[in-house]
Amino acid sequence: MIATADVPARRRRSSEEVEGMARVRSFSPSTQDIRPHPTEVDCEYRVVVDADRRLLHLTTFGSDDRASRAKSSQSLQVDVDAARELIVIIETAFPELRRS
Repeated sequence: MIATADVPARRRRSSEEVEGMARVRSFSPSTQDIRPHPTEVDCEYRVVVDADRRLLHLTTFGSDDRASRAKSSQSLQVDVDAARELIVIIETAFPELRRS
């Protein structure tokens, strides 16, 4: 999965470069030792239409404890194929959400 994350100043990209960032192309199970995050963030979403395709764009903003003002922390975009895959993953993680 490719996501825009906080990047050190020397690696920050201009707005033109960020617009060209990649979309999620695949999902795979993680083998990392992952624990629940201690803070919560807000997430905004928007449907982006580009030519004949739609993308779901998700952007999270820094936690309430962040020293600087709220700004985009991470973002990712999924197309219809990635969205289908993500729906299966979500329904597997939360069986109570499965559609009949």
